[in-house]
Amino acid sequence: MTPLICRSICALALTLSLAIAAPVAGAKVLRLEVTSTSAYGRFTPGEFVRIEGTAHGELDPSEKIPGLQRAPRSASGGVAYQAPFVIIAPALTTKGNGALLIDVPNRGRPISHFLYNSRRENFRPLALDARNGFLQHQGFAVAVVQWELGQGIALPSFTDETGTKRFVEGVGLAAIRDVADFLRNATGTGNPLAGRVDRVLGVGYSQTARLLKSMLVEGFNHADGRRVFDGLHIHASASGLADVMATGPGPASSTFFTPRFSAPEHRGVTEEPLSYAAISERAANIAKAGATTAATTTAATAAAALPKMLVTNTTTDYYNIRASLSRTGASGLADVTVPPHVRIYDIAGASHGRAAEQKCDHPPGQLDFFPVMRATLVNLDSWVRQGSTPPPSRLMPLQPQPSEPTLLQAPRHLPGAIVQVPLRDADGNSLGGVRLPELAVPLGTHGAQNPPLADRGCNLDAAYMAFAKTRVARRPADKRPSVEERYPSKDAYTRRIERAAQRLVAERLMLRQDVAPIVEAAGRAY
Repeated sequence: MTPLICRSICALALTLSLAIAAPVAGAKVLRLEVTSTSAYGRFTPGEFVRIEGTAHGELDPSEKIPGLQRAPRSASGGVAYQAPFVIIAPALTTKGNGALLIDVPNRGRPISHFLYNSRRENFRPLALDARNGFLQHQGFAVAVVQWELGQGIALPSFTDETGTKRFVEGVGLAAIRDVADFLRNATGTGNPLAGRVDRVLGVGYSQTARLLKSMLVEGFNHADGRRVFDGLHIHASASGLADVMATGPGPASSTFFTPRFSAPEHRGVTEEPLSYAAISERAANIAKAGATTAATTTAATAAAALPKMLVTNTTTDYYNIRASLSRTGASGLADVTVPPHVRIYDIAGASHGRAAEQKCDHPPGQLDFFPVMRATLVNLDSWVRQGSTPPPSRLMPLQPQPSEPTLLQAPRHLPGAIVQVPLRDADGNSLGGVRLPELAVPLGTHGAQNPPLADRGCNLDAAYMAFAKTRVARRPADKRPSVEERYPSKDAYTRRIERAAQRLVAERLMLRQDVAPIVEAAGRAY
């Protein structure tokens, strides 16, 4: 360890250990208990550190969380919880970009480095190793906050009339809110990021993207009159919310199970509000109601403001988790108007997740969608920080397929809802949306359904169906032209890939730094 890193880490550990005896007055997070502080690496802004520990918080029992009033009280009359956290941030001697990214983990597993620091070739989901270091090179501080029953958080509990122990799961939303608010606003030695954060962004993937929408509609995006999240990246949430305002018996969270081909009528997820217009309207009404009791006009204005939201969907999300209902709501085929603080980007041909190839009928999805993730975060941060309007929404045209067995149809409790899927071209590739170079200049069909559909890994990953390499090798039933019929040479192919990538850079849907790796990968694929 270099002397510079040592000085930074030692100073940070000392301030945090002192904070245990000196909690910040009035904070819902009473203290951060730090268990380890270590060097994370050196990046463009300088040294970064990794801090792990537990946030000790306390809630007013009158807060509108189901079961909270029945939970035991602390000596001060509040209801206590403890939430594990990991912070990866610039060291004390390093200047970051001022943005704190709250990583809301999916089933206990961090998602930020998977979404932003990955390429297809170093795809290792749900871990916090640096990989290409994008977040750190950009200067972001990242905080992973555990919120989910069964994943380390100590939630309050009570015993119901039947003698069953029940956990107050809605406290998970309060934990995310309070830790984010503490890291941004708490002063003094108790906060490792004190004075270093001027905006807070949140990212959720699938389960936790629905959770972030639930935070909005349940009123958890304000704390003491202050807005918590200035911007949100909602990835692969499809339609619906998270069934977290519940008192469950454990050991797993009530949010763990979701509608699927084997359980299409599962409740608690595909519920109103579904569209982003309806979500925004409810969130605004809740925030305004809360602002009427705020201490100052400034606080009331902040509480009523909605976060900027950039939403990314995949082709798979339309087939397997009813993404079209987030555009239409629970009735009819027409898209509801997208609110001005929201943009939606459909990534044509992309897959929701990833499965082991041997389990599925077809090879897994191959589209490298991570460049769109990086561009989305940069656009969101620019929108929040300096008001730079992001690119317009980019949607895939849709069509209903009411008798299609490979489509998860609408649940019976929404009789007016019609699930739709993207239109496809003659190659089987989705039309419209954000068209990554590998799809705009294809070597196969991206985002096809991948049986067995009862296997969540297979249907969420989808399939990649490669074109035949030559006309002679093409099977008679395959009407898609072969690679040699499409592209006269490898150089011609990679030139087209580069032009497609440069178009996305000009449209601010890809960063310039991603062009060369995409062209190189395309050459290898050819």
